[in-house]
Amino acid sequence: MESPRSILSRRGLRPKYSWGQNFLGDADALERISAALQLQPGEPVVELGPGLGHLTRFLLETGARVTAVERDRDMVEALGELKNERLTVVAANAAQVDFARLAGADKVAVVGNLPYHLTSPILFSLLEQHARVSRAVFTVQKEVAERLCAEPGSRTYGLLSVLLGLYFRPHLLFTLPAELFHPPPQVDSAVLRLTALLVPRADVTDDAHFRRVVKAAFAQRRKTLLNSLQSDAALGTAAEVRSALEAAGVEPSRRAETLGVEEFAAVERAFASRA
Repeated sequence: MESPRSILSRRGLRPKYSWGQNFLGDADALERISAALQLQPGEPVVELGPGLGHLTRFLLETGARVTAVERDRDMVEALGELKNERLTVVAANAAQVDFARLAGADKVAVVGNLPYHLTSPILFSLLEQHARVSRAVFTVQKEVAERLCAEPGSRTYGLLSVLLGLYFRPHLLFTLPAELFHPPPQVDSAVLRLTALLVPRADVTDDAHFRRVVKAAFAQRRKTLLNSLQSDAALGTAAEVRSALEAAGVEPSRRAETLGVEEFAAVERAFASRA
């Protein structure tokens, strides 16, 4: 397999640092990422930021139908070298696309080596589209993967840990040293698998409202829930916040990082019942 450095040189291209381009060309790592999706022949998969197509090749070898979303026109041209009837290349921003609609399917798998600066926008997009995503395998900054897999009570447990935990089961599969990429980033990466739960981990009245409650709770994570939830005036006065917490069976003096997904859902329902 031709290396990223060689392909870029042959095409007279250089990595775009402002776009966070770090190309993974290690065959063993690419095979493991593809295998983690457990794709079936003919199954639709959306690849975000395929770049030069190194992972795309392994995805196609599974027999899957691949929709590759790439916003860099130079990379779109490079992907043209992969002539395969099961490959569709879409020139678009990966953080702004409807995965299932692009693939023409009811439900899709999603995969990608995510640019660090687009990781959060893409994860929030995944949340918006959770009902039509069966699973996702993302290469992200190692610290981000550890944060998303953190348990309540951990210093790294936070907003996205809770939001993703409502609909997905996260699993850090393996790490990728920086030297496997061209050019090497300043930190190591990790491969994260998010498996959609058959039913949400807890009931919430509204996704947007749940996100609002959790965001407010972590807005001032060193403060108690009673104080941090008041950062969003729309949730109510101090007395109303205290009442909602007590109705949910959550002690107002606790801090956000100590609550599990189910407890956050109970708090959201308590606020909704008082709206």
